Amino acid sequence: MEYKENTKEGLIIINTGTGKGKTTAALGMALRAAGHGQKVLILQFIKGAWKTGESKIMKRLGPEIEMIQLGKGFIKIEDGKLKITQKDRDDAAGSFQFAREKILNGSYDMVILDEINNLLAYGLIETGEIIRLIEEKPKALSIVLTGRGAPEELINIADTVSEVREIKHAYSMGIKAKKGIEY
Repeated sequence: MEYKENTKEGLIIINTGTGKGKTTAALGMALRAAGHGQKVLILQFIKGAWKTGESKIMKRLGPEIEMIQLGKGFIKIEDGKLKITQKDRDDAAGSFQFAREKILNGSYDMVILDEINNLLAYGLIETGEIIRLIEEKPKALSIVLTGRGAPEELINIADTVSEVREIKHAYSMGIKAKKGIEY
């Protein structure tokens, strides 16, 4: 294998799986990139304006890191099934268009599309749209995609894919989400 040192070409990175830590790993990459003077954009899909610890601290890390929470919040589940509304579909389409414009404007070294894999799994965005965006992105831009259920088509074109597997989680034992741990 021949290695390319200091390539100017960005990477496609996927953090997927059922375990906790996909977003946390992506945020670690954002901190690393910012530490090297790179400009990072974090777009959080689905989460809405939920006041998370990471959204609070990211405001203090500007201008190197910019975080924008897109969407109106989590998608409702009734009787164990997703209840996707037209509002959810419109929201996803608008959020993806916003992300597309930000990615193509060439202002960033890294863009994190947090929970984008979930939108794909829910059928709110087509995998082909993400693939086209990756093909059109500025050459030097790295894109990180997080969320459960990354489709095989994206896994095949990604440069790095990590799967986070749940072995045990406090929530499944009846322990509610804790500030500073889950949000």
